[in-house]
Amino acid sequence: MSDRDTAQAQTGSNRATRRHRSLPGWQCHLLAAAIAACCLPLHARDAAPKAPAIANAPAATQAALAKARPVTARHGMVVSAQHLATLVGLDILKQGGNAIDAAVAVGYAEAVVHPCCGNIGGGGFMTIHFKDGRNVFLDFREKAPLKATPAMFQDAKGNLVPGLSTDTWLGVGVPGTVMGLDAALKKYGTMPLQQVIAPAIKLAKQGYVLEQGDVNILDDSVKDFAKYPNVAAIFLDHGKPYVAGQRLVQTQLAHTLEQIAEGGADAFYKGPIARKLVAASRANHGILSMQDFADYTVQWDKPVQCDYRGYTVVSAPPPSSGGVTVCMILKLVEPYALGQWGYGSPESLHYLVEAERRAFADRNTYLGDPAFVHNPIDRLLSAEHLDKVRATIQTDKATPSSEIRGSLGQPEGNHTTHYSVMDKDGTAVAVTYTINYLFGIRQIAGDTGFFLNDEMDDLTGKPGEANGAGLVQGVINQVEPGKRPLSSMTPTIVLRDGKPFLITGSPGSATIISTTMESIVNVIDYGMNVQQAIDAPRMHHQWYPDVVYVEPGLVTPQTRKTLESMGYTFKLRHSIGADEAIMVDPETGLLEGANDPRRPAGLAAGY
Repeated sequence: MSDRDTAQAQTGSNRATRRHRSLPGWQCHLLAAAIAACCLPLHARDAAPKAPAIANAPAATQAALAKARPVTARHGMVVSAQHLATLVGLDILKQGGNAIDAAVAVGYAEAVVHPCCGNIGGGGFMTIHFKDGRNVFLDFREKAPLKATPAMFQDAKGNLVPGLSTDTWLGVGVPGTVMGLDAALKKYGTMPLQQVIAPAIKLAKQGYVLEQGDVNILDDSVKDFAKYPNVAAIFLDHGKPYVAGQRLVQTQLAHTLEQIAEGGADAFYKGPIARKLVAASRANHGILSMQDFADYTVQWDKPVQCDYRGYTVVSAPPPSSGGVTVCMILKLVEPYALGQWGYGSPESLHYLVEAERRAFADRNTYLGDPAFVHNPIDRLLSAEHLDKVRATIQTDKATPSSEIRGSLGQPEGNHTTHYSVMDKDGTAVAVTYTINYLFGIRQIAGDTGFFLNDEMDDLTGKPGEANGAGLVQGVINQVEPGKRPLSSMTPTIVLRDGKPFLITGSPGSATIISTTMESIVNVIDYGMNVQQAIDAPRMHHQWYPDVVYVEPGLVTPQTRKTLESMGYTFKLRHSIGADEAIMVDPETGLLEGANDPRRPAGLAAGY
C-alpha cells in the first residue's frame, strides 16, 4: 500500500474518489448531482426543494455522482492538487503546527511536486479565518518591473505582438510567493521556516515517483522543455518525456530551497537567487533588475465580504477581481429560486449566465491594483446598484454581450493551483497561487531550478483587446511600473454563524471565478455534499467572448435546445477549473475534504 493509500485508510475515507480517478477522462467530467432536502445546510432548508435537485441533469451525470462522498476527518484537513503536497501539510498538522504552518509547507512542497503551477517563481493570495472571528487577506501577487511601459507588448504600429507577454522574459513579473509565505509564517505561524520547508527540500533532493496525473501535465509542455537545455536536463528523461512510475529529481531546486531555508526571503530578493534571475533576464532581453526585487513588498488587507442566503462569503479583494465578482454574481441571483429549479435547469443556467455576463463586464471595466486605481467595491455590491443591474435581465432571453457595458459608467481611472487547509482549532486557510500559463514562460534562470511566471499577460497589453485568457480589459489595468496585474484568483472561505463552513477556490484563469461561485451554489442552493459540488460539471461565461462554455454532462439536449432558442451559444470545454475544497458539517463538526477529479494526482486527507 502506498503512503497515499495509507493516509486515506487512516482517515477513514471511502474509495469513491479513488474509483473516479480510474475512469476515462470524459467520464470523470460526467459528475453532477444533489442530495435530498433533509441533508441541506440548515440555512437552506426552508427554501430547499423537497426532492433531490438533479432532475434536470443528464441521466449519466446523476448516476456518476450518486456515489460521490468526501473524505472525512475530525481534527484537521488538507486538500491540494498534488497528493504528496497534501501529505506534507497533513504531517505538519499532526506535528502540532497550525493551518498557516501547513499552508506554507504545502506551498513549498507544490513548488517541487506540482511545478506547472505550484511555485516560487510566481505569486498569489491567501485568505485566513481565525477562531476568534478575524478574517485577513495576504496579497503576494507579482509586480510589473520598473522598466515596464504601457506599450511594451505592442509593435511600432500599436498592434499586440503575439507571444511577447506569454513566451518571453518580458512577460515575467517580480515573483511574490517566497516573501508571501515568509510573511504569513512570521506573522501567524508557530513553526520555524527550516521545519516547514524541509519536506520540500527532501522531495526535490531525493525525487518523487510520478503518477499518471503528474505525467499528463508534464506532457503538455514537452516541446517547450526541449527548447532550453537547462530545462530539458530536469524535466525530460534524456530527451524523452517522463512516464508514470519514474522518479523526478530536482537537485538544483533543492539547493535554491536550501538557500531560502538558511537566509529566508532575503536570499531570494537580495541574494544569489535574485542575481541569477536578473542575469538570465538581461541575457534574454528581459527587464528585471535587482531594484525590482529589493522594492518588492507584500500587502496585508481586509477581505471582501458579502452575505448569501444567511452565509458570509469571505474572499479576495483587488488586485484580485475574484471576491468582488463572485459576490456580485451571488447577490444578483439571490432572489431567484435556484434550489427549486435545480442544478442544470434552464432557469438556473439562464440567470447564472446573465449574472456572470454583467459581473464580468464590471470586473473588466472597474477593478485593478488598488495602489493605482480606485476600486468602487461598495458601489458595485450595494443593494441599489445590484437591483438596477438585475432589472436588465430578461426572463426569457439572453442579453447579447454587445449590449452590456460597465454598469457604473466610465471608469475612474488552467494554470494556477489552489489548496485548502483547516486545523483542529478552526483556523481556515485558502491559498491560490500561480505562474499564469502552465509552467509560465517555460524557462528557468540558470541553475535555480524553478519556472518563471508570465504574469505580465494579466495586465492589459492594449486596452480593449483580449489577453491570453480572452479577457477584454480597459486602461485601468494597463501596464505600468510596479503595478500588480488584475487577477481572477479567488481563495474563499464561507462562514456559517461566524464559523468556517466551506473553504474553496480553483485554478483556471477567468474560470476561477465561475468554479468558485458554482461550488458555493452547488452546496447552498442545490444541497450537494462537497465532493458532489466539486465533481459536478461546470459552466462559464465572461462577457466576451459571448459564449457559454460547458463541461460534458451539464445540460441535457432539451435544456440546450431551450437555452439556444433564448439566444445562447454553447461551446464544449472538457475541463473547467480544479477546485480543492473543505466543508465542515454543521451538525457533527466533521471536516469533509474533496479533491477535484480534474486533478487526478491530487488528494484530500485528514486525521
